[in-house]
Amino acid sequence: MEALIPVINKLQDVFNTVGADIIQLPQIVVVGTQSSGKSSVLESLVGRDLLPRGTGVVTRRPLILQLVHISPEDGRKGAGDENDPATWKNPRHLAKDVDAAEWGKFLHTKNKIYTDFDEIRQEIENETERISGNNKGISPEPIHLKIFSANVVNLTLVDLPGMTKVPVGDQPKDIELQIRELILQFISNPNSIILAVTAANTDMATSEALKIAREVDPDGRRTLAVITKLDLMDAGTDAMDVLMGRVIPVKLGIIGVVNRSQLDINNKKSVADSIRDEYGFLQKKYPSLANRNGTKYLARTLNRLLMHHIRDCLPELKTRINVLAAQYQSLLNSYGEPVEDKSATLLQLITKFATEYCNTIEGTAKYIETSELCGGARICYIFHETFGRTLESVDPLGGLNTIDILTAIRNATGPRPALFVPEVSFELLVKRQIKRLEEPSLRCVELVHEEMQRIIQHCSNYSTQELLRFPKLHDAIVEVVTCLLRRRLPVTNEMVHNLVAIELAYINTKHPDFADACGLMNNNIEEQRRNRLARELPPSVPRDKPVPVARKLSAREQRDCEVIERLIKSYFLIVRKNIQDSVPKAVMHFLVNHVKDTLQSELVGQLYKSLLLDDLLTESEDMAQRRKEAADMLKALQRASQIIAEIRETHLW
Repeated sequence: MEALIPVINKLQDVFNTVGADIIQLPQIVVVGTQSSGKSSVLESLVGRDLLPRGTGVVTRRPLILQLVHISPEDGRKGAGDENDPATWKNPRHLAKDVDAAEWGKFLHTKNKIYTDFDEIRQEIENETERISGNNKGISPEPIHLKIFSANVVNLTLVDLPGMTKVPVGDQPKDIELQIRELILQFISNPNSIILAVTAANTDMATSEALKIAREVDPDGRRTLAVITKLDLMDAGTDAMDVLMGRVIPVKLGIIGVVNRSQLDINNKKSVADSIRDEYGFLQKKYPSLANRNGTKYLARTLNRLLMHHIRDCLPELKTRINVLAAQYQSLLNSYGEPVEDKSATLLQLITKFATEYCNTIEGTAKYIETSELCGGARICYIFHETFGRTLESVDPLGGLNTIDILTAIRNATGPRPALFVPEVSFELLVKRQIKRLEEPSLRCVELVHEEMQRIIQHCSNYSTQELLRFPKLHDAIVEVVTCLLRRRLPVTNEMVHNLVAIELAYINTKHPDFADACGLMNNNIEEQRRNRLARELPPSVPRDKPVPVARKLSAREQRDCEVIERLIKSYFLIVRKNIQDSVPKAVMHFLVNHVKDTLQSELVGQLYKSLLLDDLLTESEDMAQRRKEAADMLKALQRASQIIAEIRETHLW
């Protein structure tokens, strides 16, 4: 099972190369308040002074620290085998000249090897200021450091800024909130072990580290408590109850350590000497607990916990990697391959767009909209709902009153009174009413034209996503189709205008439906006249239609007006029915079907030209970059899947 931690380190290295953090790998996250001894604990685990020191917030960026145990032989040879899973695949020509028992490497400095740990500390400070500035601000972007040593155990640790309450100096006012959010970002990872560091000379019940750990790990299944500064407790007191778990129980345990004091650090006291003195202090102060506390025991415990934690996380981790690999493969496919045969590619894209455009009208498109009507369905709705209801709402007698009708009758008779209602008056008035059908008919054409325009965008967004790779080709296709629709609009409007003009050109009073209506109408008029006289009502139009005249109409005038009104209404309904049927047919023939039939040839004729190939198939600026990022991530995920697959079952137990 010792091979598990190097495997996780190798996975971390794989994902570091693509600059992504999409996989939550098992790691140990160190949490504590300022001056709680976090840095001293980490340096004790490494056995070297390598972390910046100072007052206030010193750690201002997460430090992902990978400790890699090597044999002394590897240390004398340098970075070791480039194929060793515990290394960063260092070039041999860089590593072979390193003659040191331990060394460090930063991810951001590539192949540079640090054998001087003072230089490592200085590089941490420089890299922190490069991203976070020198005003004590913090940044969530981590620093990756790997330490190769024969004196460490395999561990992956994350050092975070210490929690604080009050801004000091030029720290931002919300520094407490910033640090808290950063800590939660790391410890919320369910694959992390939380190392909660608390000083022994503070009240364990008020430990900020344990408090924030409980927010994400209420059961304490992945929290280990570390009690620092055991030697600084008040005289006459000890941490026996705390270390035994009697004050606050922690499932993974509580381990006490003794840090170097600031005086020890100033006097250059080595970590090795500090660990030796720590052992002596524990034997003297806590003899019964000495073997279960101290830095060495902490390192072994962390190593054991991390290995078991990795073993438990591997199945879910493998599943997650496989799912992400499938997603990135699909994403990469959507970006398409780099264009080799531009001529074939252009023709293919034009054909696919034309096909999808026609399929959207026919209702056979691959991507069918479910949130709203689109394409042919909306055109059908325009014909039978929008246009149909608009025509039905047109009143056959709208805009006419009795005076208009009476005036038309009198003007049609000339100087002599007529014995019968003149047909000229009926024809004059009915044409006036039929003319009112032209506006909604032209509006129907406009609505269909707008929908045909919308289909272009629908196809671009859903059906032919390859076009997004080539913005110039997309714009050119939109322009060609728009121009085609624009050219067909006046032709279709002219035809619809002619349909109404045809109805106006000849008033067919011999129409079967109109002839029957005339016979019934004459009978009804005579019967209504007798009924009205019987009720002794004055001769007038129906009660719901007031007559805006200065005098009352005679019975003859009233009868003539009623005849004309009924004739107009009867013939208008016949014409409206014709228009309601013929206008959609005209729109389909002159606009919709014509565009469907000529779209492909129109696109090919205007765009499929050798001089336009290079320009039209120029990818968007960020497409190549996105394809490369997706390819790199897919390669990393495939490599990660291969690394996990290489783990034998014997490694897990």
